[in-house]
Amino acid sequence: MMVSFSKIPNQIRVPLFYAEFDNSQANTATATQRTLIIGQQLDSSSQAANIPALASSASTVAGLYGDGSMLHSLIAAYLANDSSAIIHVLPLADDATAMTAATGTLTVASAPSATGVISLYIAGARVQLTVTATDSVSEIATALAAKINAKSGMPVTAIAAAAVITLTAKNRGAHGNDIDLRLNYQGSTGGESMPSGLTLTITAMAGGLGAPELDDALANLGDTSYDFIVNPYTDTTSLDAVKSFLDDSTGRWSYNQLLYGHAFGCVAGSYGVLTAKGEARNNQHETLLGVYGSPTPAYVWTAALVGAIAPSVRNDPGRPTQTLDISGVLAPPKESRFQWAERNNLLFSGISTFTVADDDSVQVENIITTYQKNSYGAEDDSYLQIETLYLLMFVTRYLRTQITSKFPRMKLAADGTRFAPGQAIVTPKIIKAELIAQYTTLEYNGYVQDTDGFADGLLVEQDTSNPNRVNVLWDGVLINQLRIFAVLNQFRLQASA
Repeated sequence: MMVSFSKIPNQIRVPLFYAEFDNSQANTATATQRTLIIGQQLDSSSQAANIPALASSASTVAGLYGDGSMLHSLIAAYLANDSSAIIHVLPLADDATAMTAATGTLTVASAPSATGVISLYIAGARVQLTVTATDSVSEIATALAAKINAKSGMPVTAIAAAAVITLTAKNRGAHGNDIDLRLNYQGSTGGESMPSGLTLTITAMAGGLGAPELDDALANLGDTSYDFIVNPYTDTTSLDAVKSFLDDSTGRWSYNQLLYGHAFGCVAGSYGVLTAKGEARNNQHETLLGVYGSPTPAYVWTAALVGAIAPSVRNDPGRPTQTLDISGVLAPPKESRFQWAERNNLLFSGISTFTVADDDSVQVENIITTYQKNSYGAEDDSYLQIETLYLLMFVTRYLRTQITSKFPRMKLAADGTRFAPGQAIVTPKIIKAELIAQYTTLEYNGYVQDTDGFADGLLVEQDTSNPNRVNVLWDGVLINQLRIFAVLNQFRLQASA
């Protein structure tokens, strides 16, 4: 018997005992699954833009990148759902030459006739001010502006002039147009109503233009893997930049990078707007959630959604995410919620959906990719569910870990070669047996199915042109998710004779 040692030489005459260690059969590690949050910092931040950094808390991000910055809003929403993630932020600078900030106004048109409380919602965050019959319209405007500016995490600044408050988004860009302004979201049943006699007129946020350039920032991510990517920008240029970043041929899903990852975004708009947006996309590495009428901005919804599903996917990539709670966002009013038929159609147009419970809590319904057609334009649902992509990540990483651990420095021989046990030699049959054993483990742990069928179809062969290469056709069957339970209730009113 000849054992292939890596370090102990054959030329030893000094007695007695020598040992080396081989961990090739002991590796049980799994890949670290990080979250990447892309977003803008304030001009006042001293941190370098386009450089990723580890983030630990919302307060830390506020201190480094600016209170009320997009990054601050995003990580606060994410951490409201997932407190155990490894999170990196990718800060982006406002481009003053290519981007403008959204603005809106609040006009106190008439003074109150009695004491009451103003309940103003800005980006879903409530600002309350008590007013009395002796307050003038200019005094109310000044006090309300001060309240807005004093509230932590507010994405706007407020300036009062006479009876008009001008709100300006802290970050430039089109995303500022999604900063919702409204009164009394909870309604009278929730204890919110306008003080008698007071009239407060709202002009919605508008005028925000542009989005940061992503290419340089994405290039600085290097070889660090990010499985969950929060992308707050849904303009075509930004979506295409991330699409290229994750591309199967030249990006993170390519054979020579093997870094993987999936990007999430949220689009705010009517049913028609969402349908058109989803049908214009076709990318298996991209998810777009559709929202209409929520006080919470779409970019905040993105972070909250990813935070809601990431813990489940990390624990088990094959388990469906439906019914998971999404915290940190406000549900649209009942009149703005999509009905079953609309949500079903959106899911056929590449747009993911959520539901709202009786207590107005928000839950995941179905999170899909925007991939809908193959390269010939034919309907294709092979990459419909995000669980498929995360299972592929998990299984491929598992195979890579096992193969690189067990066969890192092996000699390759043809099937049928006779060699002594213990030799650092493998054959295609040995590799095939190892792959079947690995698949059996994956099936037992609930990631794949049909080991017998896999073993019958598995092909492992030595390359005919390069004798140092092994080619494998891996034909595994991924585990599925229970999504539809259909019952034909063929009832009877009388027992059969």
